[in-house]
Amino acid sequence: MAVWLKHGAEAEVIKSAAKEVRETVEATLADIEARGDAAVRDLSIRFDKLDREDYRLSQTEIDECLSQLSRRDIADIEFAQTQVENFAKHQRASLRDIEVETLPGVILGHKNIPVNAAGCYVPGGKYPLLASAHMSVITARVAGVERIITCAPPFNRKPAPAIVAAQHMAGAKEIYCLGGIQAVGAMAIGTQSIAPVDILVGPGNAFVAEAKRQLFGRVGIDLFAGPTETLVIADESVDGEMCATDLLGQAEHGPDSPAILLTTSEKLARETMAEVERLLKILPTAEIARKSWDKFGEVIVAESDEEMVRIADQIASEHVQILTKDPDYFLNRMTNYGALFLGPRTNVAYGDKAIGTNHTLPTKKSARYTGGLWVGKFLKTCTYQKVLTDEASAMVGEYTSRLCALEGFAGHGEQANLRVRRYGHKDVPYGGAAV
Repeated sequence: MAVWLKHGAEAEVIKSAAKEVRETVEATLADIEARGDAAVRDLSIRFDKLDREDYRLSQTEIDECLSQLSRRDIADIEFAQTQVENFAKHQRASLRDIEVETLPGVILGHKNIPVNAAGCYVPGGKYPLLASAHMSVITARVAGVERIITCAPPFNRKPAPAIVAAQHMAGAKEIYCLGGIQAVGAMAIGTQSIAPVDILVGPGNAFVAEAKRQLFGRVGIDLFAGPTETLVIADESVDGEMCATDLLGQAEHGPDSPAILLTTSEKLARETMAEVERLLKILPTAEIARKSWDKFGEVIVAESDEEMVRIADQIASEHVQILTKDPDYFLNRMTNYGALFLGPRTNVAYGDKAIGTNHTLPTKKSARYTGGLWVGKFLKTCTYQKVLTDEASAMVGEYTSRLCALEGFAGHGEQANLRVRRYGHKDVPYGGAAV
């Protein structure tokens, strides 16, 4: 049986914080719907200290941001975006339209149709997370979305040059310097100056995540997301420094980011805990990482790899780093995770920034029923049918008529009966089931 050497926060503490966020978001979205641009401006001034007549960036402003980046900066962004685009194109190629003759004269098919407009949120209030622009904008573009708009909060009260460059280079058609609830609310609801979109994607803080949850239905969303999560599964084949580094590398996202070590080695567990304390003395982001580790960090010692698989699937973490002798053991057995990072040569930061897989991933156990953002999220798989012969229409009509009679749907049944009379038997009475 597994032993917890360190526990995370109690569920009631988390639930209490979520209630406050929910109420704030509900009131803010209602204000945006009522007042449009005026509400967005008031919120931007209040939370981001940025007052503009128009929050859409002009081409001159975009060019100015690009000019502030070095050639190396631009080349690095291009490298990351190329990797994301390459993988997205392979994903798109795996999604094929189909048309099949399932019965003589009966043609069924589906088409993968991109949504018309996507709103991509790029977080950047605390850190300028330009990678989120690659993940959302490029993926939407490869899917074939015609209108792609982006919102990112100001950094130090100005558009963040690196984020703006990434948005522009990725192919965003409209770029807004807006953050938080006002950004996702404006994109989903629409204002006098911002036309609404069909789907919202991209990570964000607790307020952004809750806003997307409340807006779901009015628009589509990529997934329900919460704070960044990481689970490190390790055995004695690695050391405490690597485990601690991979834990704190994600704990720095925010003071509520769970970081969990799951191992079969108590020695490694204690060594990792000691290394965490050492690294927290020198890590530049230690102030945030410390809060996250103290409140949400966990250390679990399991009896076997089999038990680690069981526990990992219960946790259903966003990021799962596999640092074991046989990483494929977990690849072949685990079912609940956002993304796997297999072996010590890779890590979550590669996926977050440059390797090409998408970093917008499920959290809060939603990996039990969904994967992360990918090309397919921007596509609607829409079916169609054609009946080419009289015989086929009459034959399907007879089955449909009798099934409708079982359910008591007379109007449905008459749709079928009409076709049976026209294309098959002439003696089916109005409202009567075909024999």
